[in-house]
Amino acid sequence: MKDLTIILKNEPGTLADMGDALGKMGINMEGLCGLPLKNEAIVHILVEDESTSRWALEEAGFEVRAVREVLVLDIGHVVGKPGTGGKLARKIGNAGINIDLIYFAENNRIVLGVDNLDKARAALSSE
Repeated sequence: MKDLTIILKNEPGTLADMGDALGKMGINMEGLCGLPLKNEAIVHILVEDESTSRWALEEAGFEVRAVREVLVLDIGHVVGKPGTGGKLARKIGNAGINIDLIYFAENNRIVLGVDNLDKARAALSSE
């Protein structure tokens, strides 16, 4: 899965326009988060098809600032259990890996942007 960083104008209807551009191409945003930054908004979306998503967004006039591979973890077995998020982050942090992006996605999943995917996967698979 890929995380796309998109820069939007921070004004009414822009997020809807982005969703329309993707929807017309049959692309589902499986995860989404956004933050305002003055006159812009920084939006992260989780998609399966990075190239078609990027093309659809750029064709509609949106700036795709970055594309990266992310960890997408099924957390359905721990949702709503206090402390589980901290334990997950601790395992990754103890392995010397930085988490610089985190958001929830559909189907009880969490998206993590890390500075070393292989080490993060290894840290999470070891018990």
